[in-house]
Amino acid sequence: MFQYEKWGKTMILVFDIGNSNIVMGTYEGKKLLKHWRISTDRQKTGDEYGMLINDLFRYQEISMKDVTAIVISSVVPPLVVPMVKMCERYFHITPLVVGPDIETGITIHYENPRAIGADRIVNVVGAYEEYGGPLIVIDIGTATTFDVVAENGDFLGGAIAPGMGASADALFQFTAKLPRVELVPPPKIIAQNTIQGMQAGIVFGYVGQIDTIVRKIKKEFGGEMKVVATGGFASMIMGESDTIDEIDHFLTLAGLRVLYERNMHLMKKNPSEKKE
Repeated sequence: MFQYEKWGKTMILVFDIGNSNIVMGTYEGKKLLKHWRISTDRQKTGDEYGMLINDLFRYQEISMKDVTAIVISSVVPPLVVPMVKMCERYFHITPLVVGPDIETGITIHYENPRAIGADRIVNVVGAYEEYGGPLIVIDIGTATTFDVVAENGDFLGGAIAPGMGASADALFQFTAKLPRVELVPPPKIIAQNTIQGMQAGIVFGYVGQIDTIVRKIKKEFGGEMKVVATGGFASMIMGESDTIDEIDHFLTLAGLRVLYERNMHLMKKNPSEKKE
């Protein structure tokens, strides 16, 4: 495993580019120093993202010159090239982009490994590094993914479901009289108004979906497994779920850090190009 003392002080910048949000963080060794969440905007240019990140760094009193490596995971293909160009222009670093050619350290049991979202692989890598196996990793975001990790860290496959926000938006868009509602658990399941009735159906229905899928995975796997959840709605769902054991909000960022360690030889780093 890579020793962080090799180049002296090493600050890694990691990006998880999702359909709704970009989560980013800086690591020194295994310590997460700072983290941010910004909206994903497919129309933004690399320069616009560069200036935004520069402002975030300045507010936290971090110098962009301190970053020595960058890793990007994206499920939004149109943003990969602008973000790579941004890294090269503003950080003078060619980032490692998570894809089929990088070394994950795990065996992927999937008909077409190239079809798996980068975020799922990153989550599996991060979860196994932190918790061991066997595991079910649930990422509750724009879509909800259930990834199954064997005792030896192999990725065995999983399930994909619509996200809670997407389900709520569909209910609002395709029904004439139902309003858009805040996604919070209502005080009771037998609601006496439309807002709470929608919240009850969406939130408790979604919890039921998650718990049912987890139980079916455990039955098919044939044994007990730790269940770790991440993503924007994870904390709320755990409060109602009977099957989630732990929440890890920075699971994806940790996975990106681990992939950096396993792919040092692919990193293009030229310190002489850094601005003084």
